[in-house]
Amino acid sequence: MGPRLELTPCQLTSPGSPVSLAAECGKLTVPEDRGAANGRNIDLRVAVVRAVSRAPWPDPLFFLTGGPGQAATESFVTIQAAFRRVRRDRDIVLVDQRGTGGSNPLRCPAGDESDVWLLDDEDIEPWVERCLDSLEGDPRFYTTSIAMRDLDDVRRALGHERINLYGVSYGTRAALTYLRLYPDRVRSIVLDGVVPPTETLGIDVARDAERALDLMMGRCSADPSCAKAFPEIGKAVDDVMARLDTPVPISLRHPRTGEIVSVELDRRMAAYAIRLLSYSQETVATIPLLLTSARENDLAPLAAQFLMTVGGVSETMSDAMGISIVCTEDYPFFEDDLIAERSRDTYLGAIQTDALKLVCPSWPRGEVPQGFRAPVKSSVPVLLLSGEADPVTPPENAEIVHSQLDRSLHIVAPGQGHVVIHRGCISSLASNFIEKGTFDGIDTSCVDRIAPRAFFTSFAGPLP
Repeated sequence: MGPRLELTPCQLTSPGSPVSLAAECGKLTVPEDRGAANGRNIDLRVAVVRAVSRAPWPDPLFFLTGGPGQAATESFVTIQAAFRRVRRDRDIVLVDQRGTGGSNPLRCPAGDESDVWLLDDEDIEPWVERCLDSLEGDPRFYTTSIAMRDLDDVRRALGHERINLYGVSYGTRAALTYLRLYPDRVRSIVLDGVVPPTETLGIDVARDAERALDLMMGRCSADPSCAKAFPEIGKAVDDVMARLDTPVPISLRHPRTGEIVSVELDRRMAAYAIRLLSYSQETVATIPLLLTSARENDLAPLAAQFLMTVGGVSETMSDAMGISIVCTEDYPFFEDDLIAERSRDTYLGAIQTDALKLVCPSWPRGEVPQGFRAPVKSSVPVLLLSGEADPVTPPENAEIVHSQLDRSLHIVAPGQGHVVIHRGCISSLASNFIEKGTFDGIDTSCVDRIAPRAFFTSFAGPLP
């Protein structure tokens, strides 16, 4: 007898978003340690967004979100419009991966610093101890492979023989892992912002962020209004970072609470903000203005963006789950020489990897199954999506996976950042692909008409 999953009506919401979505929700109980039959159980939160059609196709779309640490039932709410056409004929299934959202979330206690990457070295070990003491769960069992076994339990409980997968960012690693474990259960896959199985998360983070910033600067220099407003944008990053080697005290109104707060803005905080602003074309458009203002001694707008970005991340991420994934699946494969080479002469430097080197040695580590990091071989059709200026999963990542699969198509959205399913005609192309189960005959020429947003030349916005 398989697992049981009863669903009842519910409303899905996402932190910081006014949008909600009607669905049917339930809990599926699974063992925390799949090797211990009588061990502790945990509940997985599952939501099904029903198809509009009264006779939906039997193979739904499972949505696998990113982070690692985001909750599918939350992040889908903000991107639901891109799946409107898929939903006409298919249910969409959302499973909060164990350790996230409503599935026994693993979150460290909030403190003055909400992100471990920004702690001083001597503060990291006590932070790790406090976090581990607070967790209701064993981090060793919060890995991608175990989570994909959970996902297959949900598939069986819902009674589906085969499914379609959409994975975004870290969710692409999850989707490829599921494909490796259950190749006969998958009809089609869309991967958006690709993490190849052979990729070690973290090693290339500074290089990829620098590449995205360089593309942004080149685009600004080629744009007459941006070049006129910010003629020395190429020097702004270096000048601002050098200035912030010594923290600068700033008093400003908090952009999320409206309260007057004091911040000591430093290099790490500025780099953190710039990197996260690079993810989306809407926020990329503000970077030349923010950097130039900071260079001209007005650091408050950059500090405000730091508060906005770090607050948004902490609301949507189960940080301890993300650390569990990276410390098990990536940290053991860190190569110091490679990290030094790829972070040299970058604005971000080795902030993130240096922190992981202090966190991971004392973090309980799970097991990586044999073959976990090998290329996935499959004849299942896979549509690969990339943003040209993605600061974390650049198009070269998707090209690696593209070269390893029998049937795949790679689409690159011009000038775009991280996650492109909702850009221009791409949601329509992805819907066509999922409907047909093949990309044969799909015309992708409309992608060439996608263009990034105009740069802000003042805090009033772009020139008309």
